[in-house]
Amino acid sequence: MAQSRLVALDHPTLAPYPLSDRLRAQLVYFQAGPDAPEMPELNEGEFWFDRKEVTRWLMDGVFYLISPLDTEKAAEVELTDEQDAMLSWLANNHVRHVRVED
Repeated sequence: MAQSRLVALDHPTLAPYPLSDRLRAQLVYFQAGPDAPEMPELNEGEFWFDRKEVTRWLMDGVFYLISPLDTEKAAEVELTDEQDAMLSWLANNHVRHVRVED
């Protein structure tokens, strides 16, 4: 079975980033909101990341999950090594627009 990977659509010569199944499922935690500045129309399997948010998560070492049942409260979640490595790949390579490939 082939491993999933992130392909940088805004840097096509960059080597793809390998994704575990777990990290692939967590991409939605890190994608920019629908009103993010400069976000293009996304096709299926594509994600857009806000540079400022990526930088903040890396500096803080945490991100926040908001429950759909209680939008007033957010849980602070420490970044795993795997999440940190992916966010670092995005930040270090100035990647914002990716597609997941299998």
